[in-house]
Amino acid sequence: MSENGQTAERDREPRDSTHAHLAGEVIGRHQHGYHQLLYVSAGVLAVQTGEASWVASSARAMWIPAGTWHQHRVHGHSSVHTLGFPVHDVLLDAGTPAVVAVDALVRELIIACSEPSLPVPEANRLRAVLRDRLRRALIEPLTLPIPAHPLLRQACALVTDDLRHPRTAVWLARRIGVSERTLARLFRTELGMTYPQWRTNVRVFHAMVLLAEGANVSEAGQRCGWATTSAFIDTFSRTMGQTPGTYRIASGA
Repeated sequence: MSENGQTAERDREPRDSTHAHLAGEVIGRHQHGYHQLLYVSAGVLAVQTGEASWVASSARAMWIPAGTWHQHRVHGHSSVHTLGFPVHDVLLDAGTPAVVAVDALVRELIIACSEPSLPVPEANRLRAVLRDRLRRALIEPLTLPIPAHPLLRQACALVTDDLRHPRTAVWLARRIGVSERTLARLFRTELGMTYPQWRTNVRVFHAMVLLAEGANVSEAGQRCGWATTSAFIDTFSRTMGQTPGTYRIASGA
């Protein structure tokens, strides 16, 4: 099976692995014939499907159901751990990609389970514990839906291409040639959120990437359009549940 001429990783046995990636590496679009749990113990991985983008980091792992087309981009030197699960072995009851919180115990369980030489009986025991912990760890992810409407794509690109300058809804509507009401409707119907909500998410999303790549807190906040470092810290903390400084350290930057 393929999409746009690309070959899928289909009908393969589930694989567990640990591997390092350099900043800027891109793993092209692919899919697996098995479910995958993706975790980054250091660095940040931006994960994109046809519908949305997510960030996998040391505090969050991603569940990618079998058959889901996805691609990754590495930000910061990253250590990536993947666990494969047969199609009949559904770790999380989610038909679409899902994000789970990773505490200290879950982190060590994932890292241990991803050791390629791990004996099967030990792996089964570790996975049993991991399964119990993860089923209670689903969280509301920071997700950036990908718009389908060409005008909304244009609007989103205008904002993301220059995050340093705050763009009002009035300015954005004028630039793409629609009314402010039409712009608001496009954001609600296509992305399920208001323009201010989307803009906050996209700024935090890019700040996460910058922090993983080594930017300090003040620099990341400034480059993503916050007027003051304290305002950036407040918004980031409310969105992510941790300060940008703590996130930066956990990312290994």
